[in-house]
Amino acid sequence: PLFCLHFGRVEPRSIIFMNISYNWLKELIDIDLPPKLLAEQLTLVGLELDGLHQIGEDHIFDIEVTSNRGDCLSHLGVAREISAFSDKDVISPHSRNEQPDTNDPNLVKIESPDACLRFTARIIRDVKIGPSPKWLVERLEAIGERSINNAADISNFVMHELGQPMHVFDLNKVEGRSIIVRYAKSGEKITTLDEVERELSTSMVVVCDKSKPLAVGGVMGGFDSGVTDDTTDILLEVAYFDRDNIRETSRALNLSTEASYHFERGVDIENLVKASNRAAELICELAGGTAAEFVDVYPTKAAATEIEAPCLKDEVRRLSGLDVEDAEISRILSKLGLEKLSETKYKSPTWRHDLAIDEDLVEEVVRIVGYDKVGEELPYALSAGEYQPSEIRKRKLRQTLASIGFDEGLSYSFIDERHDQIFEIVPGVIGGDEIAPFISIKDPIIEGSSRMRPTLLPGLLSSARVNFNHQNRNLKLYEIGKVFANSGSEVDLPDEVELMGLLITGELFTVNAGVSAHTNDFFDLKGAIDSAIDSLNAAPLLYKSADIKHLQKGQSAELFFEDKKVGFAGLLNDEITASYKFRQNVFVAEIALQTILEAGELPSNYQPLPVFPGVTRDISMQIKRTLSFDDVKEAIREMNFELCRNVEFADVFEGKGLPDDERSLTIRLEYRSDERTLTEEEVEKIHEQILSGLKVTLGIRQR
Repeated sequence: PLFCLHFGRVEPRSIIFMNISYNWLKELIDIDLPPKLLAEQLTLVGLELDGLHQIGEDHIFDIEVTSNRGDCLSHLGVAREISAFSDKDVISPHSRNEQPDTNDPNLVKIESPDACLRFTARIIRDVKIGPSPKWLVERLEAIGERSINNAADISNFVMHELGQPMHVFDLNKVEGRSIIVRYAKSGEKITTLDEVERELSTSMVVVCDKSKPLAVGGVMGGFDSGVTDDTTDILLEVAYFDRDNIRETSRALNLSTEASYHFERGVDIENLVKASNRAAELICELAGGTAAEFVDVYPTKAAATEIEAPCLKDEVRRLSGLDVEDAEISRILSKLGLEKLSETKYKSPTWRHDLAIDEDLVEEVVRIVGYDKVGEELPYALSAGEYQPSEIRKRKLRQTLASIGFDEGLSYSFIDERHDQIFEIVPGVIGGDEIAPFISIKDPIIEGSSRMRPTLLPGLLSSARVNFNHQNRNLKLYEIGKVFANSGSEVDLPDEVELMGLLITGELFTVNAGVSAHTNDFFDLKGAIDSAIDSLNAAPLLYKSADIKHLQKGQSAELFFEDKKVGFAGLLNDEITASYKFRQNVFVAEIALQTILEAGELPSNYQPLPVFPGVTRDISMQIKRTLSFDDVKEAIREMNFELCRNVEFADVFEGKGLPDDERSLTIRLEYRSDERTLTEEEVEKIHEQILSGLKVTLGIRQR
């Protein structure tokens, strides 16, 4: 725990280790091992010890407790662990005399049942606050606690014994002598026991009377309602607060206490009455009080966690190699508090928040039997792993991109919200919830990056900017990764879609002797995309001119795969280019790789080499700038001339002598028959039909 709360001050404590007294443990379980051997055994079952040292006639174990084992933040929890490997029964501490239970309905009201799941309050009258007896002082000092007074010491004692935080109020300072548990009001303030005034937010739970907050629930009590030497009547609070709420409150207030440390890691919701009885009995015994009214408000009883574990013995053998008999498995789980409901089902104890699936039960059995007994043999019939077909294709894709000069980028999966309105999203990413499609992060680890990325482009552009800042202005980058969108369901997880992003900019190669520089352009990007798709053995993409939000008009295209729009490619628009201070053209593409992979690979078609020669003819045409070579090629394909075997791009020209909205395109057609050598007349006839068809369908003019 980070702080040990004493009434009126906060003392620094370790956040890692729990001090456990050997003598205290012996009161909870019959231990026949000396301290050193017990320390070794605790380490073997997973409770790592940082040290063992002697204080007077006692020995103290410094036990490192992992965040999922909140049940071990007490002597009772450690005693349960000893019980499992020693087969001794735990002597659970309990009140010898049951305290009165009046269940006064006016004593406590819970207005925030989602954050405070259970709250017990007990009034103890005519107490005398003073020093604690010697045995209690020595017991607390042995584990690092300093004695304050009998009421404070008893609350600390019971917490270390049973693992349940509690708080004591001066009843005469509680207006109306009743408790209300609610969320704080906006701007509400409280002076906590460390005498610091803190402003609360509406997400924080407070324990109040009729007019003011008395405590920050599960974190720290208020200074004005604390116990003093003049206190005669007290109200003992023993409650259960939501773990996530306490964690967020503690972080928001920058205030970590021993109570919050316990609540964040989970306490036993069914242990509250027992802890209250134990503390009340000690207070009556050591402070001379009389237990009076009591109330237990438990709006919705916590459901027990039931774990399906068929063939648990076989699972233990499969996962660990240990052959443990069914009887021994049942004994271990029983000692750890699990109830066997049937041959295949167990009920987890309420103090074990970390047990949820059958593998958890296997782990419990194995650690109690001993990790040192797990053999070194490889698992039976272990087969060599292999890549899934989609991974094989992606590896080939990466190799292809690397071979044509691309470097792979890896960027964070979270970006700035401002990118929502800058980039057009690849089709298929947003599908479940078009009204609120993006996913926000409640507690981002990087300030300003609070959005799960719906596009890869911000990461690629950021990588390009870093390279530009280091004078590397000739770039070819790609990234393959998941993007995220809201599924539109409160139950389902967010949608994840795998995309591929490409970026090229600068010169293809630098000027040297006899070689002219070539500046990367749209066609270099298109060539890279086509090579990438070809490496996947997938159908080629079709490019159609279109206006894309983040791309320059007239130099952008939509990409289609088997008649389905799967992405965009083109020149980054001037506004975005200027915002990144690139000062040169940057071409980008983003493609729904997952859609292409899911379509599978094209079948491999084999055919003999041609026997008869082919004939080539060129067509130079003047076309609108909005038309692409793919548009022309698709138009020829739809004419369905069997003897026209291939259409290739030959040349393009834009500029002098042409209208601003037109360009000159040259294509090369190949004609061939598998049965004979074609005559000049046959070729010319088909060639003229294709030319006429293009004039009609696309409005071309032959040059």
